Amino acid sequence: MSMTVIVTRNVSDRVRGFLASSMLELGPGVYSAPRLSVAVRERVWDVVSEWFLLEREASVVMVWADPKMPGGQSVKVLGMPPVELVEVDGMIVTRRPLKAEKKTDPSEN
Repeated sequence: MSMTVIVTRNVSDRVRGFLASSMLELGPGVYSAPRLSVAVRERVWDVVSEWFLLEREASVVMVWADPKMPGGQSVKVLGMPPVELVEVDGMIVTRRPLKAEKKTDPSEN
C-alpha cells in the first residue's frame, strides 16, 4: 500500500464522480488516497483508462510511491498533460515547453 495521487484536467463528471468515490478530492481535479492497495490502484486506473477513450482534450496523471523507480515514484499518464515528465539524474521532473516569443516588426517603431 502506498500514497496515490491522481490529477485530472478537463475530464467528464463521470470520471470525476468515480474518482471521488474511490479517493479524497483535495481540490478540483486532484485526488488522493494515503493507503491504496496495488489491486485497487490498478482497478481505478483500468476504469479511468477505459472511460478516457470518450474524453476530449483531457489528461490524467497518476503517481504513487515506488522505491524501484527513479525518484522513488511511478507515473502513469493518459492524454497530454500541460507539462512533460522527464527522467533526469534518477529523478522524474517536469519540463514546460518554452512559450514562443512574440515577434515585433521593427518598422512599427
